[in-house]
Amino acid sequence: MYTLGINAAFHDPAAVLVKDGVVLAAAEEERFTHVKHGKRPIPFSTYELPYNAIDFCLKKAGIRLTELDHIAYSFDPELLLDGHRDRLTVEIPLHPGIESLNGWSNPYDGLFLSSILNAPGHLVDGVPLHLSKRFTEARHDGPYQWHFVNHHRAHAASAFLPSPHEKAAVLVLDGRGETVSTSYWLGEGNRLELLGEVALPHSLGLLYEQMTTYLGFLHSSDEYKVMALASFGKPVYADYFRNLITVQDNGQYTIDPLDLEGRFGPTRDKGGPLEARHFDIASSVQTVLEETVLQLISWLHEKTGAENLCMAGGVALNCVMNARLRDRGPFKNIWAQPAAGDAGTALGAALWIDAQSRQSNERRYVMEHVYLGPAFTDADIEAFLNWSKLDYKRLDNVADEVADYLAEGNVIGWYQFGCEFGPRALGARSLLAAPFPADMQNRLNDLKDREDFRPVAPVVLEELADTFFVNARPSPFMLFVNDVRPEKADLIPAVRHTDGTARIQTVNRQQNGIYYELIKAFYEKTGVPVLINTSFNTRGEPIVCTPRDAIESFWTSPLDALVIGSFMLTKSDKRSESSRWQRREVQQESQEWAGIEIQ
Repeated sequence: MYTLGINAAFHDPAAVLVKDGVVLAAAEEERFTHVKHGKRPIPFSTYELPYNAIDFCLKKAGIRLTELDHIAYSFDPELLLDGHRDRLTVEIPLHPGIESLNGWSNPYDGLFLSSILNAPGHLVDGVPLHLSKRFTEARHDGPYQWHFVNHHRAHAASAFLPSPHEKAAVLVLDGRGETVSTSYWLGEGNRLELLGEVALPHSLGLLYEQMTTYLGFLHSSDEYKVMALASFGKPVYADYFRNLITVQDNGQYTIDPLDLEGRFGPTRDKGGPLEARHFDIASSVQTVLEETVLQLISWLHEKTGAENLCMAGGVALNCVMNARLRDRGPFKNIWAQPAAGDAGTALGAALWIDAQSRQSNERRYVMEHVYLGPAFTDADIEAFLNWSKLDYKRLDNVADEVADYLAEGNVIGWYQFGCEFGPRALGARSLLAAPFPADMQNRLNDLKDREDFRPVAPVVLEELADTFFVNARPSPFMLFVNDVRPEKADLIPAVRHTDGTARIQTVNRQQNGIYYELIKAFYEKTGVPVLINTSFNTRGEPIVCTPRDAIESFWTSPLDALVIGSFMLTKSDKRSESSRWQRREVQQESQEWAGIEIQ
């Protein structure tokens, strides 16, 4: 039984394919279109479906759209149709400035919901011509069954069903769903029981979005920059935010309207100077977020008695908050969905409908890695290198030779396996460098053309993580921070943030063998089992997906080398003269890159 999950209502459109409880493929649309986050969360873009991601999922399984049994869309418009169900048409404003229309609280709500209700037809009729092969013969009504899945239930399913826990409390914290911002669940087997929810407009996610805008960044995109800023400030304004939020003893909370400009002065211009007050405002809202969510999970723990907590929703990507919940909260174990934002609802919707359709409490999948996107073989990569007339070398021992290159102070693009699903680069589409000297952080920020306050993160061998980081546990998805051990700080200065922490990724051989072997080889040469791992992209671009993406990014940035599959490219030969660089002949003149299939 094949079930396709789709997220498209707001931002981060994505598709996931599940077969009989097992995830086969998952991808975000941004990786194909080069539009970061896929689209902006506005009513005029709601109709856009992740056709490229859907096509990839179908291709991965070798099936057509008509061979699906179910399609699960991670938003339920029925929850917002009160008083409008019998309408056959909707109106939208012809001119700006209209605040309400025909009973809608927002004049564009009708357009938004119409786009979702008509998604089954859009999927069939709107597919681009170059992707139409796998979509032919489908109709608006199937032959598959279409399901609209509650947005927060999809988030909750993405947190619990692929987790390693058979029973867990589940917390969903995001900006907005259909009508709620926060929800509490108890998961057991393949079941999810709703325990409570917080209605809009009260939303910790929207509060953080408002702060993101006020601080001069792009909301629904740059919230992680506010988290990074917070470490440079002091929570001197925390009482202002505490007084806005009222937490009740049943998991409910309310947030009073903000008057940020009235309290703190004008909104910072994009790219404008960062002042001490900006750092302190970020620190204050981050502190109060952590305090508030600690209260919420304390109630959830008391309500469920569970020892495990699973989390999803965009707020669950706040790794500083996650660490505080881990260290000071009542739960023994915390598992956060690596694609915790809206992209992950495609996963949750698919797994939920699959479980309901199979009518089984058996769990068949644990998310041990996220390398679920497009992958390319060495043959594919070499064909493209030849077609592009590029010089390259096939490495005899990738881990050992690249470790030497990194130990010499070079920065490399690292391209292996399938694309990661979710916002973190985790060793498939990464930029790697030594964690020393300290100015390696500045070098990488310059290379990526991003703000100089942004930290870079370490990847560490799982078995040695606790020797460099306090209270280190397995953390394969880079969703928690840990203090750097003081006695090790001078060995890894580039990954130690201003507050003494680092957002760590741990890796073992089973999760990613070549990545593990590279770090191990670097450890054997330097005594440091740590590398810098940051995403393989430059400012404004999504993480690279195809070999073409990787090579374009390599040649348009100050990277020293690109290691792609078993091959290495450099811009100047910094290695020994005995290295044999060559341009390999195309084995078949008729071979064209355009004909190479995504694996």
